[in-house]
Amino acid sequence: MARILIVEDDEPVRSLAARALARDGHSVETAEDGEAGLALIRQAEGGYDLVVSDIRMPGMDGIAMAEEAVRDYPELKIMLVTGYADQRERAAGLDKVIVDVVQKPFTLSQIREKVREHLA
Repeated sequence: MARILIVEDDEPVRSLAARALARDGHSVETAEDGEAGLALIRQAEGGYDLVVSDIRMPGMDGIAMAEEAVRDYPELKIMLVTGYADQRERAAGLDKVIVDVVQKPFTLSQIREKVREHLA
């Protein structure tokens, strides 16, 4: 299946999403913030089929991470999640790489379906 990176500062959300996607047969790696996520993206040389990242995190947020990542890996697909409506607008400039912005809270079935949709 696919290689997926989940970047989320909320450990329970990160763990639940990772387990749900792993049950679907995906190889899932996780990072607790944008800096750790960017380091993994660079280490993998952009080799993820999909990066799922929270927008709002301490330190480097998901949008800053996405902007940095796509400079080196313009084909990288990124799906953002957020619990803040105003954060969706910040992602507007990344239309070519952001495949979706999913509103929190989401169910595990919703995130699994969105991942399936964007990997198809």
